[in-house]
Amino acid sequence: MFFCTQERLLLSVLPKHVAAEIREDLGAVVTGQFKKIYMSRHENVSILFADIVGFTAISSTCTAPELVKILNELFARFDKLSDKYHQLRIKILGDCYYCISGAPEERPDHAVLCVHMGLSMVDAIKSVREKTNTNVDMRVGVHTGAILAGVMGQRQWQFDVYSRDVVLANKMESAGMPGRVHISEKTLGFLKGEFEVSPGDGMSREEALRQAGLETYFITKVLKPYPMGTLDEKAEQNGKSGKEDELSKLTGNGEKSFEEDYKARLHEELLGRETKGHIRQQANPLTLFFKEPKLETEFRKIKDTVSLVSISGLPAIAIFCTAAYFLVMSGSIFAIICLPSGSLLLSIIALIVICPVGLEVGPSMLKRMGLKIIEKPGLRLGIILIMVIIWCVIHVLSTDYENTWTWPGTVSFGVVGGNGSNLTTVRPFPPARMTHNFPQYLTYFAVLELIGLTVLTHLSHLIKFFLTLVIAVIQGFINLNLLQDSLDYYDDRTYGTTSDHDMSHSITLTVIVVVVAVCLILINRQLEVTSRRLFLWQKEVEEQREKVADMRLKNEALVYNILPPHVAKHFLGQSKKDEELYSKSYEAVGVLFAAMPNFSDFYTEDSVNNQGLECLRFLNEVISDYDALLEQPRFKDIIKIKTIGSTYMAASGLTDDNYNPNMPVKEKWAHLAQLTEFALTLKETLTNINKESFNNFLLRMGINQGPITAGVIGARKPHYDMWGNTVNVSSRMESTGKAGCIQVVEETARILEEFDYVFEQRGLVAVKGKGNLMTYYLLGRKSDLKNSPVKSNLDDPAVPTTSSS
Repeated sequence: MFFCTQERLLLSVLPKHVAAEIREDLGAVVTGQFKKIYMSRHENVSILFADIVGFTAISSTCTAPELVKILNELFARFDKLSDKYHQLRIKILGDCYYCISGAPEERPDHAVLCVHMGLSMVDAIKSVREKTNTNVDMRVGVHTGAILAGVMGQRQWQFDVYSRDVVLANKMESAGMPGRVHISEKTLGFLKGEFEVSPGDGMSREEALRQAGLETYFITKVLKPYPMGTLDEKAEQNGKSGKEDELSKLTGNGEKSFEEDYKARLHEELLGRETKGHIRQQANPLTLFFKEPKLETEFRKIKDTVSLVSISGLPAIAIFCTAAYFLVMSGSIFAIICLPSGSLLLSIIALIVICPVGLEVGPSMLKRMGLKIIEKPGLRLGIILIMVIIWCVIHVLSTDYENTWTWPGTVSFGVVGGNGSNLTTVRPFPPARMTHNFPQYLTYFAVLELIGLTVLTHLSHLIKFFLTLVIAVIQGFINLNLLQDSLDYYDDRTYGTTSDHDMSHSITLTVIVVVVAVCLILINRQLEVTSRRLFLWQKEVEEQREKVADMRLKNEALVYNILPPHVAKHFLGQSKKDEELYSKSYEAVGVLFAAMPNFSDFYTEDSVNNQGLECLRFLNEVISDYDALLEQPRFKDIIKIKTIGSTYMAASGLTDDNYNPNMPVKEKWAHLAQLTEFALTLKETLTNINKESFNNFLLRMGINQGPITAGVIGARKPHYDMWGNTVNVSSRMESTGKAGCIQVVEETARILEEFDYVFEQRGLVAVKGKGNLMTYYLLGRKSDLKNSPVKSNLDDPAVPTTSSS
């Protein structure tokens, strides 16, 4: 169940093919100049951006936890709609939701599904409008084109899409109107006349659309209701229960279907084991030896104490046969000495082998000897052969055929012939003392020997075949030659000479031995086939167990690399419904936004850059180097939140549960100083990258501190994020700042001055929703500025550009 939860959680955040590729590469040695980038290009993909209009109004009327709850319920509903309309949710950015259709699985109806998704989102916002009594609405933009989809960096992986068409889709949303679905002419070309549209005139409201020469339209009417015009309509026509599938998705039964799919695959695998014939594929059909020498060696070295216990079968049979011999027959002096001695010898050998290992008793020397027998298959085989030979010799010698039925005289049996004459048959007269009263018992003892040989496990069926054949031939020779007179007299005594008993006991017993031998040979072969099949299955189970354990560790590593550790534990603990909320308020948190504003000039989608992939490969290197800094102990209180294009977001103070408002400033905001140090280190890292790559990228950063609410939206498709005034101001500090600088508000500057950081006043800056705020640029550490001239950040606001690679 835990593994299923891990897998479900992982696949809810990353597409299956990306998760599988990353999981396979975990722990692998990185070779090559660049870190591996998990990115793929997809053509003809529809991209939907949706933004909540009037979100600021909701924020002003609700507390932060209430706001998170409203967003959670709304976006959970969007996630269910995305399942229904086959959308892949990419990311949630504050109050913005965006998804794609047509990737990673191609669908010809991607644009139609995207428009249906947008219209349903507009309908879904009505419940929020009624609940909050505010004039909120959805603004939806859809554009169709090519994308590069994958993950960036080494931490907090989030599946994202990149391309010029993604930027245009975002502009389609911002140029749209509340309550309307705004589509581009490229999207319109894939709608096949299923919607009625009107001119959108987006170029007049958005410069990027005008530069791209992109005509836009608004959806005014649905001409073909869903699922008409989509692949889902064909699925329903083919008898699939579309309504049941939709109900399952909208009621959150995805986990149940995941487990049912897992059980179905397990059932198919078990059936496959019965039909694939593993032995036939991996073993010689005659000898049953494995074709792979290494596998055969492993099979022969199996340390099985049960196989040693089976050795006790031979002395047990010997003891009971000896007892039966003396109860039924009158043995010779030779047999009286030989049988008990042989049984005792076999028992001693068995005890030496079994007791120290199987029963864990006996002297240490015997124990070492027993362990050596287990570890060395050759020694084990030698002991078994010695025991079998000893018992065979005892059996042959105990026959005592030299003293069997001596005839000192004759006896007459009168028989009346068919013509009434009296015929007299003369037979030798038996002695007063008969050596064998029931000679057939010697054959029964031989059969028991064969059975005792059969129960010896891990003895090759070929060796058993040879020994069975030898014993059967010897016993047949004894019956037909050495015991023939004894058996013939037994027939005469039992049935009389006038009986119609056609087959003598010597022949009957020989046939019995042959039949038993043949049956046991077949049984021995089947036992070895079963033993070898079990060995293969055991190896498969061990391999699967190792794979599952490895996959579980990798899944856990992936989950912990997608969500912060304390959040990952919460979601791996038990199943969560979409509407369940995870949020936590913090009073003293630092937030950092770091962007490369000139990366957009660097990014091109020409053939030289492999349609933009090489530009993203460079960005992946930059973000990966940023992520690597978080592994340093000095940045232990910093958590990466997400990346948005070339913008890197991090926060500090989320791991501190010992907050006290009366704490000294230096203790309370130590993590903020750590975050500031991290920002300065990001600048140094990018400078080093620039030197190596001959580029001139600059970081534009903003830092703010204060209370925030952090939480997860969508429990089954978790997205960890932060909300609050602190986050908004930090983002504005970055967007209104200058490339190469770190901008903060006055309160943040005063706190960081306690940690010997030096600032330069910039002046009042207009911040959306906050009016004019006094801001400052960070100059550096006081200790670093003593021996170097202080350069003002107010000199030249121009942002240098770079040439594309």
